[in-house]
Amino acid sequence: MPPGPWSSVLECLCARFPAIPRAVWQDRFARGRVLDGDGRPLPVCAPYRVGAQVRYFREVADEADIPVKHAIVFADAHLLVADKPHWLPVTPAGRFARDTLLARLVRETGNRDLVPLHRIDRATAGLVLFSADPATRDAYQALFRDRRMGKRYEALAPALRELAFPLVRRSRIVRGDPFFRMCETGGEPNSQTRIDVLTRGPRLWHYALEPVTGRKHQLRVHMAGLGAPIANDAVYPEPAPRDTPDDFARPLALLAAGLCFDDPLDGRRRDFRSALSLSLSQTPD
Repeated sequence: MPPGPWSSVLECLCARFPAIPRAVWQDRFARGRVLDGDGRPLPVCAPYRVGAQVRYFREVADEADIPVKHAIVFADAHLLVADKPHWLPVTPAGRFARDTLLARLVRETGNRDLVPLHRIDRATAGLVLFSADPATRDAYQALFRDRRMGKRYEALAPALRELAFPLVRRSRIVRGDPFFRMCETGGEPNSQTRIDVLTRGPRLWHYALEPVTGRKHQLRVHMAGLGAPIANDAVYPEPAPRDTPDDFARPLALLAAGLCFDDPLDGRRRDFRSALSLSLSQTPD
């Protein structure tokens, strides 16, 4: 916890999060939703200590369950690989706090040490890799930092008949307007994606996408920048109104289809594939 004049954890939380009423924090303490660094519920009178770890469960009033199912593809003492459906967030964000992939997996496995090693958008389906053991976590995080993690995505998007494939898209991606969008701008490229075509349809093509870098919304921005925004994208090239409800019949046609890497613990080649799939027949031409 940060330095401050508080005598209790409750006082610190009230000061740090003034938008949340004191009575709400007291209720969370009473229900065991505020924990210490070891995952044990704290009493409402818990004393404040600089540097102490405090975990709490963010809650959203009237949060609805998300009617989709996840699957565990692989699990051992160090790693868990999950197949995430469209619409399910990986971790709490915005109006989604309780029903997330992480929360589901913690409940299913009983392992409170699970931590996602990367993120995919709520709108994207496919593989997410989790660390299951804090002792080996950094070894796997280094795979992403050092770009030794092979990531393969698939997408359905309009045909790009005037371009020769495979191709590489390089550009500079920065925050755009509104705040949740990214955009391409001039300057030194900071993003790179390899793009190829798997199947050609009359209007839509089935693309293979391999991100070399990991910028937010990179694949969606690159495809839109080429003139082929991914099918059912509610953000690119133009965002839908923020209050537009989810249309579960029209998910974003983007799938994190594969992860491959050399295991840093024993050198074995790991190659995981999503059981989900995209098909041109799923999105009418």
